[in-house]
Amino acid sequence: MSADATPVPQEHPAAHHPLRVLMAADTFAPDVNGAATFTEQLAVGLAERGHEVHIIAPAANRHHGTYEEEHHGVTLTVHRLPSYKWPLHAWLRFAWPWTVRRHVAPLIDAIRPDVVHIQSHIIIGRGVAREAHDRGVRIIATNHFMPENLLEYTPFGRFTLPIALKIAWNDAAKTYRLADVISTPTNLAADYLRKAIAGQRVLAISCGIDASRYVAREGRPVGNDIVFVGRVAPEKNLDVLLRALPLLPAELHATITIVGDGEMIPKLTAQAKELGIEDRVTFLGFVSDEVKYRALTNATVFAMPSTAELQSIASLEGMASGLPVVAADSMALPHLIDGNGYLFAPGDEQDLAAKLALVLTASDEDYVALRQRSLAMIEAHDINRTLATFEALYRGEPVA
Repeated sequence: MSADATPVPQEHPAAHHPLRVLMAADTFAPDVNGAATFTEQLAVGLAERGHEVHIIAPAANRHHGTYEEEHHGVTLTVHRLPSYKWPLHAWLRFAWPWTVRRHVAPLIDAIRPDVVHIQSHIIIGRGVAREAHDRGVRIIATNHFMPENLLEYTPFGRFTLPIALKIAWNDAAKTYRLADVISTPTNLAADYLRKAIAGQRVLAISCGIDASRYVAREGRPVGNDIVFVGRVAPEKNLDVLLRALPLLPAELHATITIVGDGEMIPKLTAQAKELGIEDRVTFLGFVSDEVKYRALTNATVFAMPSTAELQSIASLEGMASGLPVVAADSMALPHLIDGNGYLFAPGDEQDLAAKLALVLTASDEDYVALRQRSLAMIEAHDINRTLATFEALYRGEPVA
């Protein structure tokens, strides 16, 4: 099994009856980020397998309560808690910590879940875990937390941040110790979490992806379009990608397509103009899945300059679309590069341009080999393996 492949559940003789699963998330659709995407696709996949799924999450606006929401054609029961906008972030909303247990206790009593799956330890996950623990409900915890992702949105300076993070991790450990199983997307992330919470056992379980939704074209595209998918946020380092574009050979006529919305779009738009590449950079913003899939299919290479990825579902999407990947040599991204692309020195636009050029100037034979390797590697991240693994964990069954 590869380093970050999803553990394969062992056979269990007990009858597999449908489960009642309660997920607790501090971020959920319509939010666009890795944790929200994982929670949504896991909930949808479990519902499609016949399980009853409930989600507790912050309200996306001022309206809160219990709603039947449609996600990817599947109806989910979502319990939206009163929420408030975080003043230092473009879209993040949160529930007041001291109100969560009061709101979720009657929900847990009414739902009577077989298992609770928290997607963070921060606010809602913490409150739900404590209420579930008090009732003897099995708890699974998945960590998506990466400190660098919060750096831009907190009042802490770079000198005081390490102290604040140590306090935060010590606090996180109190919640994670309530869980029967702790998981995170990759082995690298699992190692990071074990150190942060004093060596507790952590399983590396891929977030998974439904590769059947993505289309890989035959052969090589006519143009040289570099695509990025994800939040347009500071930690994604898209300024490095823009600076790399004019360093590519002019005869390649390379372009960049950025799929996603975020607070950095105005700054990046201004940067593209300053670099004289505004006619070669397209900001699609928040788009439908169909438009995203088409952008990936039509692209030539996927670029991920972020230095704060615990797995990078967006990079998996690029691989599922048969794209070579050029990614920063940071965090979990090196685990996604193995004959299907190249790593570059984080923050180094010269090195990024050089690695992009290796893909864009490759022979047709070598380029197709890169594509085929991406498609082969994505098999280890099949969403069905992820779903089967969590079903086993929910039931208390062993996984290999």
